[in-house]
Amino acid sequence: MSRIRVVIADDHLVVRTGFAELLDTQPDFEVAGTAADGAEAVRSCRELSPDVVLMDVRMPGMSGIEATRLLAGPEGPRVLILTTFDLDEYVYDALRAGASGFLLKDVTAERLFDAVRVIAAGEALLAPAVTRRLIGEFARIGPRKGPAAASLARLTPRETQVLRLVAEGLSNPEIATRLVVTEETVKTHVSRVLNKLGLRDRTQAVVTAYETGLVVPGERA
Repeated sequence: MSRIRVVIADDHLVVRTGFAELLDTQPDFEVAGTAADGAEAVRSCRELSPDVVLMDVRMPGMSGIEATRLLAGPEGPRVLILTTFDLDEYVYDALRAGASGFLLKDVTAERLFDAVRVIAAGEALLAPAVTRRLIGEFARIGPRKGPAAASLARLTPRETQVLRLVAEGLSNPEIATRLVVTEETVKTHVSRVLNKLGLRDRTQAVVTAYETGLVVPGERA
């Protein structure tokens, strides 16, 4: 069985140890390493090539946001942000920096396991309620500087439509129902969208759709 390699970055030893012990109970996880700050997290990831990084936001020296930005890219690990505060301002910055989702530090063991597996599979760790709040935040702060809207010209009309639906928070089965196509067809479209725009996962697709103005808060695809 293929194991998911994880690096845990947090400046509190008890947090690093606790998450490591929990993950070690699962046969499909391997804790490849730990880090006490952002700079160490970047070094560890470049040396160990993990699949997923559990990244604290607030660490001395290099923050988790800056570390995420340095690790972001199609070939980099997927970053799961650890935070004490539910969707605080730093989480939005982390998502824009390239994080794939976020997790509260008081999460249950089962939720932690599910989150790591979801992120490793390239899916978005944004539940519908969270997606709505993220969209609400975009509506509140307005567009920020992001990828040029011209980059969307690489997409076909159908791919653009699928991106809109992903940004609306729909799952692949829901998109398949909306477009009257198979789920496999939707997966193919999503994969092509991510490849053409240089994105790693659905979370980044949602951020891109709003930052480029393809989707406006309150507008339905």
